[in-house]
Amino acid sequence: MKCLFVPIACILVIVGCTESKKVEKRVKTEVGGFENKIDSLLNTKQPRVFNGVVYITKNDSVAYAKAKGFADFETNTPIALNDNFRIQSNSKQVTATLILLEVEKGTINLEKSIDTYLPNLNTEWVNTVTVHNLLNMTSGITELDSTLKFEPGTDFHYSNPGYGLLGQILANVSGKTYAENVNKLFANLGMNNSFCYEFGKENKVIDGYRISVNDFEKLEFSDINFTKESWNNFAPAGGIISNVKDLNIWDKKLHGGKILKPASYQKMTNYHIKSAHPAFGSKKVGYGYGVRIDENTPLRHIGHAGRGIGFANIKFYIPEKNIDVIVLENVYNENEAIIYHFEKAIRDAVLNSNL
Repeated sequence: MKCLFVPIACILVIVGCTESKKVEKRVKTEVGGFENKIDSLLNTKQPRVFNGVVYITKNDSVAYAKAKGFADFETNTPIALNDNFRIQSNSKQVTATLILLEVEKGTINLEKSIDTYLPNLNTEWVNTVTVHNLLNMTSGITELDSTLKFEPGTDFHYSNPGYGLLGQILANVSGKTYAENVNKLFANLGMNNSFCYEFGKENKVIDGYRISVNDFEKLEFSDINFTKESWNNFAPAGGIISNVKDLNIWDKKLHGGKILKPASYQKMTNYHIKSAHPAFGSKKVGYGYGVRIDENTPLRHIGHAGRGIGFANIKFYIPEKNIDVIVLENVYNENEAIIYHFEKAIRDAVLNSNL
């Protein structure tokens, strides 16, 4: 019996090792397949070319990182993972977070009308719109000097002016400018390359381009006709500069409970209203405080997209798998239908992968 036991044990070990290698090989193939899918997407030229960076992490490991194209088309300077981009409307979740941090301090009440914090704002609706309405795009504000599109809280309207008011509220209750609040938060989080773009200052960020077919035209910030005042009003809606590595720090800490208290995070990521967005597919998804919450797919994910001034992007986090996806481009396509072509395609590839 003893003579038979040793060979059988050896056989079991050999079989176990063989099966382990098969599993290891299968995992590598699945991950490789995911990488190949993204590579294939980035190499396509129709309906347009990709020019930017992709950064995907799972847990504490980088699953995919690639830079493709140019930071400067005139000098053919290659784009790099460390390059700073305008993140446009992804700035809104930073603004929302800063507001919620003030809520935690007791300086802001989400259900108070905004005349509480903006005593100098003279509009017919200042005492009917709440801070909550501004955060989740249910204010009905189209322009500050116009009547509301609908009764606050009854519908969805994407409002950059509404987020501009949040920046003013933040400045009034904190005694610091919006930019000072942003930059202090980023410094505390170790996001050393991220900041709020400030009008008239030296700001380290690559150029944005407008693309028509395959012709690239640099968009000069000085040609967009911002004044210092109009930029300060826009910055809370789309004025932040960052790169993929800093944004990955942001996502890990925001969704990992390192910035907001659990109750505040729940407020941010719960929703009572839905809207459609091309980067998130054709169906309506939830809108919380500066984030979209997509529960139309098996993998719930939380994120946002942004575009403008020659840039387009998407950033989202999958809680169930601890996956973070960031896609930043410094091109803006004139064809509205394909501005978010790669953002949506990469999102779909990740959601349908075995990552």
